[in-house]
Amino acid sequence: MRARLAIGEFAALTQLSVRTLRRYHEAGLLAPASVDPFTGYRYYEADQIPSAQVIHRLRELDVPLAEVKTVLATDDPTQRAALIAGHLERLEVTLDRTRAAVISLRQLLRPEVEELQVELRSLPARQVAAISGEVDLDSVTGWYDIAMAKLDAAVPTEQRTGPPGGRYDNELFTEGSGTVTVFRPFHHLHPSRGVEVLDLAAVELAVTTHRGPHDDIGITYGRLGEWVVNHTLAVAGPVHETYLAGPRDTNNPDFWHTEIGWPIFRLAP
Repeated sequence: MRARLAIGEFAALTQLSVRTLRRYHEAGLLAPASVDPFTGYRYYEADQIPSAQVIHRLRELDVPLAEVKTVLATDDPTQRAALIAGHLERLEVTLDRTRAAVISLRQLLRPEVEELQVELRSLPARQVAAISGEVDLDSVTGWYDIAMAKLDAAVPTEQRTGPPGGRYDNELFTEGSGTVTVFRPFHHLHPSRGVEVLDLAAVELAVTTHRGPHDDIGITYGRLGEWVVNHTLAVAGPVHETYLAGPRDTNNPDFWHTEIGWPIFRLAP
């Protein structure tokens, strides 16, 4: 007959509190080996210790109880690994957002802020190689990486006539989903599936440069928007970005330079 462990003994061996073990039982994650019908005391067996520790580690990673139950009920190791990997990917996204929020708050709380350097720039009509898509705000970074890889393949280095850029419709920010276009100027384009030749209309922009990592680029957007409201007449239209240097050029974020162009209306050049 196997030795039974009272819930207090099992808690000490697994480093889980009695309260936590009761909660796992109520959630159907880890049932005791037996429950005394008269006293209601819960008893466990030694071979339940690994399961308790797995549950504990998954909960430390904020895996929801329902997903923990699915992982424990899955006999296939590959499927178990896939379930856990999926949650870890979601957790990494959350961590990235948290880091970006912390960096932005630190920027906002700095008492000293350098004066924003803004240039009023007239861009002529241009023809570019482009990829466009309807994108959710949360998916922009992933979509951008894939689209730029396609553009790089379609426009070899020797055919490029300037840095790449992007246009982001207002709806992307106001509605959480909108049209995004990334493009490269070129003087010869190899036919490529999904890449189009796009005629960009002439546009007037108020332009500033964001230097460094993109985690706090929203701060620069806000400062440029404030400048535009105070100095010019803003017009409806996609925000322009030009990537003078970025992750595709250097792994050192300190050297990243992104120009942000806000559409404006000017009475005179």
